[in-house]
Amino acid sequence: MDKIFRYIFITLIIGFLFYRCFLKEEINCGLRDTLDHRHELIDSLYNELDSLHRVIDTLQYEKDIFDYNVSYNTEILSAIILVESSNNDSAYRASEDAVGCLQIRKTMVDDINRILRRKKSPIRFTYQDRWSRYKSIKMFEIYCKYYNLETYEQIARCWNGGPYGINKPATTVYWEKVKNQING
Repeated sequence: MDKIFRYIFITLIIGFLFYRCFLKEEINCGLRDTLDHRHELIDSLYNELDSLHRVIDTLQYEKDIFDYNVSYNTEILSAIILVESSNNDSAYRASEDAVGCLQIRKTMVDDINRILRRKKSPIRFTYQDRWSRYKSIKMFEIYCKYYNLETYEQIARCWNGGPYGINKPATTVYWEKVKNQING
């Protein structure tokens, strides 16, 4: 009788321990599933946040132009920024090493610095400045003023094709894109 009692007792203890292990495993599986779900939720929220940052950047570009006290007509500037980079300050075209919202190349920075030296200005721009919307717009203004670009067509075609871009047939396609943005 004592043996049977021990046997039953040990069986109950072992059964109870197995049940506890099984229960803990079920709880762990449930917690793992919950954690996986939460990680997926966090990832989707990060993606949503990135998307919202892009939307904010896009909505804020016009405001930024005004905040920087741009003296140039914002209609043509906005249209060129749209054509060049879709308002993306981080835009980069490796094949041309064109950078920023206005897709400025190193030769443009060199030309702007040459203009500033001729004007005896202490201001100089670096290649890194192309990533800054504010500095890119300032370079745009300096360029347009120096080359006396007055009409929208002159501004667009010379921005695309250099100081004599207005005379280059290849810049007419670019001008059409800019004009479409203005008339949009």
